[in-house]
Amino acid sequence: MAQENDLANGEKSAGPSTFSLDNILDGDDENVDLPPLKDAPEGSADEETAEGAAAHGFCIECEDQPAQVLCETCGDEYCEVCFTAQHRKGTRKRHATRPLSGRNKRAKLQNGTATSAPATNVTKNGGAESMQVDEDSDEELENAVGNTPSAKASSAENESTVGEWFVDRSKFIPLRLSLRERKYLRLLEAALNVSEYTDKIDTLGFGLSKTKRIVHQIRELCAIMSGLVMSADYKQGQELFADRDFAANEEFFQQIFELGRRHKIMSPDKMRATYGKLMYLLQDSQSPEVKDMLNFTCVKPIETVYSILEECDALDLLRDDLVSVATKEIYAEGRSRREIQKDIKSKERAIEELAARHERRNLSQEQIRQCLYSIGDNHAFLRVNRDPCDKMIANLKKYFHPTDAKDSKSSLAIKSGKGGARLTHDHSKQYAYVIQSLTLWREVLHDMFHLWSLAEQDLLSENVPYRLRDTGQGLNRVQAAPKTARMMQVILNRAQRSVGSWVGSSVIHMGDHNVPNSLMFIDKYSQIYRILLPICNTLSQIPKLAENPALRSYIEDDFGSVESCCREILQDFFRHGFDGSGAGNYFDAGSCIDGRLTSAWNWCSSLEKKRFFPVFLLTGFIGFDGEW
Repeated sequence: MAQENDLANGEKSAGPSTFSLDNILDGDDENVDLPPLKDAPEGSADEETAEGAAAHGFCIECEDQPAQVLCETCGDEYCEVCFTAQHRKGTRKRHATRPLSGRNKRAKLQNGTATSAPATNVTKNGGAESMQVDEDSDEELENAVGNTPSAKASSAENESTVGEWFVDRSKFIPLRLSLRERKYLRLLEAALNVSEYTDKIDTLGFGLSKTKRIVHQIRELCAIMSGLVMSADYKQGQELFADRDFAANEEFFQQIFELGRRHKIMSPDKMRATYGKLMYLLQDSQSPEVKDMLNFTCVKPIETVYSILEECDALDLLRDDLVSVATKEIYAEGRSRREIQKDIKSKERAIEELAARHERRNLSQEQIRQCLYSIGDNHAFLRVNRDPCDKMIANLKKYFHPTDAKDSKSSLAIKSGKGGARLTHDHSKQYAYVIQSLTLWREVLHDMFHLWSLAEQDLLSENVPYRLRDTGQGLNRVQAAPKTARMMQVILNRAQRSVGSWVGSSVIHMGDHNVPNSLMFIDKYSQIYRILLPICNTLSQIPKLAENPALRSYIEDDFGSVESCCREILQDFFRHGFDGSGAGNYFDAGSCIDGRLTSAWNWCSSLEKKRFFPVFLLTGFIGFDGEW
C-alpha cells in the first residue's frame, strides 16, 4: 500500500532510468532519461533539432572545429581546446579519452601542412575565411629554410611546408606603407591630435543624443583632414572636395583610416596617443544608426601581403625557395663586417631576382619588393618582441635548477605577505609558474599580428555592441571579444601542452572590468617586450661593465661576481615579477593569465628601490617606456 502511495506521488521510480526525485538524489542523475517537454513551442530553445546539433566530425562544444578527441565517459567528440576547457578539473579530469588519429591524419593531408592546431574561422568583413594556427617551432622552420646540409637535402614535401608557412603567415602581415601613404598618415595623425572625440562621446549627461554627437565628431574630423589635404596639395584637394560631399569621397576616407590601423600594427610604438581615439571612432561609425546619418562607412579591410598577392594571382611568390633568403633577419652580434656584408648582398640579390621572376602586368617589381620588405618587417618585429622571452627562458634554465635550490640565492620560493607577494610557492612550483608564463607570452607575441587582426574584427563588429561602464579606472567601453578569446584559448592550450603541467589559474579576462575590450587586450600584451628587453639588455651589458677596473670592483664588493650580480637580478624578477601582486584590490591580479603581466609591471614600478638599480643605470637604462 505504501508502495502504491509512493508511486502515486511520483517519488518512486518504475525503473533505473526513469526521471524521479529518488534517482536524482541517489546520485544516478547521469543515467536519468529526461521526460519530453509538453506543449513546447516549435523551434524553441528547449527543442533539439537536427539543425542545432553539431555536424558529424566536428566538436560538440564549439561546433566549428574538427573533432580531435573522443571522451569515452561523456561519449562526445571535442576539439583539443574545448576538451581541455571542459575537462580541466573536478571529476571530468579523470574521464577516459581516445584520440581520433585517423581523422587528424586526414585533416593534415587536406591542409597540406604539418601543423595540428585546430582551425579557427576569421573574417575580413564578416565572411568566413580559413585560418590555421601553426605549431611548428621556429627552430624547425630555420632548419628548413637555412643553409645547413640537412636543409639542402630536405625533401620536396618540407619545401612545400615552408612555402605554406609563408602563405599562412602572410594573411596577417600588413603591407608596409609607401612614401605617398606616409604623407597621408601624417595628415591623419595631425587631425587626431587636435580632435576631442573621446572627451565628447564617452561622457554622461551630454546635451545631444549620442548618435548625433558621433556623426558630428566624425564629420568634423573628416573636415579637418580635408583642409589638411587642401593645404598640402591644393589641386588634389580641390578635385576631392569640390562639392563638400563626404559620402562621395568614401573611398578616400576609408584609405586614410586604414593607413593608420596598418601603421600601428607594424609599429606598436607609434600612435600611442591617437590609435585608441581612431579605433573608438571607427567602432562608433559601425553602428547602423550612424551609418544611416553619415551615408558612408569608414572601415575597410587592412591590406596584407596575402591580399595583394592573391588579388594579382601571385601567391606562388611565397612558395619560392628564395623567399626565406630575401626576408631573413641579418644579425650583427658576434659577427665580422665581412660576414654581415655578404648576407646583405645575398639578400638584395634574392629580392631583385624574385622581383624580376614574378613581375606581371598587374604586379610591378616595386610591389613585390614592398611585400618582401613587409615579411622582413614581421621578422624584425618577432626579434624585438618575441626573442626577449626566449632569452629570459634561457636565463631561467641557466641560473636556476627546476627542482633543487642549493641555497637561498638559488631559490625562487615566495610566500604570501612577504615582499608584497600574494602567492605561496615553493622553488619548484615557482620555477614552473615562471617558465609557463614566459612560454605563454612567447606564444602570444609569435601570433601577435594574428591576434591584432582578430581584435580589430571584434572591436569593429556590427553585431557586438559595447556599454560604457566604470571599471574602477574611469569610464571604459566594455565589449565582448569572442574571436580574440577563442584564439587566446588556442594559444593557451598550445602553451599548456608544451610545458606539461599548469600552475595557477588559466582564466582569460576578456570583456570585463579587468580587460574591457580587445583594444585593451592588445595594448596589454604589446607591452611585454618593454618589460623584458631592458632586463635582457642590462644582463648582456654587465660583463662589459666589468672590463672597467673600478666598476668591476663595485660589482665584486656588492654582489661577489658578475655571475652573482646577474643571478640576483634574475632571482628578484622571477620571484616578485610573478608573485600575484600589482592589483588595485585583493581579488584582481593573482595567478590568472592577465594577472601574471600585472605582477611584472608592478615589479618594474618598484625597480628604483632595488639595490641593483645602479647597475641598470650604468648599462644605459632609461625606463620601461620603450626608450633604451
